[in-house]
Amino acid sequence: MRMPAAVLRATSTERPYGASRPVEIEEVELGDPREGEVRVRIAAASLCHSDLSVVNGDRVRPLPMVLGHEAVGVVEETGSGVRDVEAGDHVALVFVPSCGRCARCGEGRPALCAAAAEANGSGGLLHGPSLLRGSGGELIHHQLGVSAFARYAVVAQESVVKIPQDVPFSVASMFGCAVLTGAGAVINTAGVRPGQSVAVHGLGGVGLSAVLGARAAGAWPIVAVDPSPAKRELALRL
Repeated sequence: MRMPAAVLRATSTERPYGASRPVEIEEVELGDPREGEVRVRIAAASLCHSDLSVVNGDRVRPLPMVLGHEAVGVVEETGSGVRDVEAGDHVALVFVPSCGRCARCGEGRPALCAAAAEANGSGGLLHGPSLLRGSGGELIHHQLGVSAFARYAVVAQESVVKIPQDVPFSVASMFGCAVLTGAGAVINTAGVRPGQSVAVHGLGGVGLSAVLGARAAGAWPIVAVDPSPAKRELALRL
């Protein structure tokens, strides 16, 4: 399948993003889903600072690469062996899949899955090498097993989570990274309990998700800190 995608071929450290324009929209070839994989039509994708860290070279990744790891879409096709989703399902994409077999997965810590870390670091997928090719046939890498800045993505079934169809795509696109990171820091890492106080410094997507996580955990008071009045107002509304 040929499709447009945002491809990064070289990191940019010399000039600001707007001036350097390091990412180009190119026509790329995307292979069909293999066993255990799913093809998703991307409905919405968020821009995460981790994407910018790949662009400026702070986060070293194999290039060229199709960027984007925080997104939501609709399942269009499934490979053999896929059980949990089917065509038509709305899914949030997850940038850390889990094999379910390694020691970390066995310990109940799937975010530290060894197989996923190896696949993500190589620019491939959990069930095999990259399915992306450039116009000349050269290999293009996946970002964190997703590569959502494109019309479609083929991902491991472990990289999708089915969501209700009444959740707006613009909201659900943040589930796969910002919400996991911010709310997870409060609920899982800090283990906040009802009645404990929480201060959140920085109210971007991750910080606002931490505010939501603190509210869900029953924290009080919740102190939201940011120099932007608009962000502080949004934190109060949340």
